[in-house]
Amino acid sequence: MPDNQEQSNCVTLKGSGQLVSEFFFYGINSILYQRGIYPPESFTYKQQYGLTVFLTTDEGVKKYLNTVLAQIKDWLEAGQISRLVLVISNADNKETLERWDFRIQHEKGFEAGQKDRNTKSAEKDLKEIQKEMREVMRQITACVTFLPLLDCTCSFDLLVYTHKNLDVPDEWGDSAACYIADAESVRLKSFSTSVHKVDTCVSYKLNL
Repeated sequence: MPDNQEQSNCVTLKGSGQLVSEFFFYGINSILYQRGIYPPESFTYKQQYGLTVFLTTDEGVKKYLNTVLAQIKDWLEAGQISRLVLVISNADNKETLERWDFRIQHEKGFEAGQKDRNTKSAEKDLKEIQKEMREVMRQITACVTFLPLLDCTCSFDLLVYTHKNLDVPDEWGDSAACYIADAESVRLKSFSTSVHKVDTCVSYKLNL
C-alpha cells in the first residue's frame, strides 16, 4: 500500500502538462460562460475539481480550444511557453475589454534545457493540486461581482507567449499584445503541480 501511495503522488513533466492544459480548458470555458460571451443555453455542465463547471457545446469553439490546448500541452512539456492570455474584445470595433493572463513558470529542475527534466518527477498529492485549481476556479466565478458588465457583442481570442525561435504551426500567426490602457488589474491565486506554477491575473477596462 505505501508503494502505491508513493506512486500516486509522483508528478512527471508529461503528467503536469496534461494537468495544466486541462485546467486551461475548464478555466477558459468558465470565463466564456461567466462573462456571457456565448448564450447560457450553449453550455452544458459537469463536475470537476469538486465544482460544477460549464462547458461549451458549440462545435466550432470546442474544435478551436482542443486544437490550441493540444499544442499548448506539447509546449508545456518542452518548456517553450511562458504565458497564455485570453482576450475578450468588442466584436464591432475590436477594442480589448478584458485580458485573462495565465503566467507559467517551470519549477526548479524542470526548466527548459535541464538534462534530466524529461525523466525526473516531483512529489505532490493530486488532491492538493486539484484543491489549488479549485480555488482559482472559484475566484474566476467570483470575478463577476466586480468586473464591468459586457453589454456589447464580444469575441475572444487566445494569445500564447512562446520562447523565441520556436517553430510554430503554419496556421498560427503573430498578434498584437491587446493591452488595455489604464487598466484595472486583480491577481487571483496561483497553483502549482510541483513541475509547473501558474499565476492568474485579470485586467479590465473600468469604464466601458
